[in-house]
Amino acid sequence: MLIRVENLKKEYGSGELATKVLHGVSFNIDFGEFVSIMGPSGSGKSTLMHILGLLDRSSSGIYKLEDKDVSSLSDDKLADLRNKKIGFVFQAFNLLPKTTVLDNVILPLTYSDNKRNMKERASDVLRSVGLGHRLDYYTNQISGGEKQRVAIARALVNKPSVIFADEPTGNLDSKSGIQVMEILQKLNDAGNTIILVTHETFTAEHAKRIIRIKDGIIVSDENIKNRRFAANGETLK
Repeated sequence: MLIRVENLKKEYGSGELATKVLHGVSFNIDFGEFVSIMGPSGSGKSTLMHILGLLDRSSSGIYKLEDKDVSSLSDDKLADLRNKKIGFVFQAFNLLPKTTVLDNVILPLTYSDNKRNMKERASDVLRSVGLGHRLDYYTNQISGGEKQRVAIARALVNKPSVIFADEPTGNLDSKSGIQVMEILQKLNDAGNTIILVTHETFTAEHAKRIIRIKDGIIVSDENIKNRRFAANGETLK
């Protein structure tokens, strides 16, 4: 089991001023799954992703990552675990400006235990997402779709246990968005675990499973029988 969440709660503040965001969320995610966490703005999906991605802590409940209870870990240990086990792809790309595509992907490797052949490893993963011809370009010289592919390469370079994609198509045109979803599907087909956070049904249906959340509560958890596939620039049901 990759992820086990049991009765997870999150609130901000205390006493009468406390804002409750998650109200006892429970689910499991196995290695190799492609799961969408879907919900409207304010549903708690981003808070949940931040907790699962070790960017935030729950107020109560159990969260185990690869059978390790992370609730009692120090901030330093969480940061180390996050660097080794988790990759992130964000809507806003979060790339370093005035820095080459290659250097953006090398960056996570500089914080890892294995710093050997960093340039070669980063180049290989960029080629795997179709950006072998953009290694020396600066991030302000490439398109939005290419920026998101750089972000995916950066998430992959440390070979994490899970990749979190937070609204990865939100800043892209429809064609670029389809291309990004195609890459995520191929990564999942190759054995990578993908957790996609989105408010869009169209995007969520590229996954194999959708967990729907509303007002901090899971309202459904279902496998997708007729998932969308992105292939050759077209979407198929």
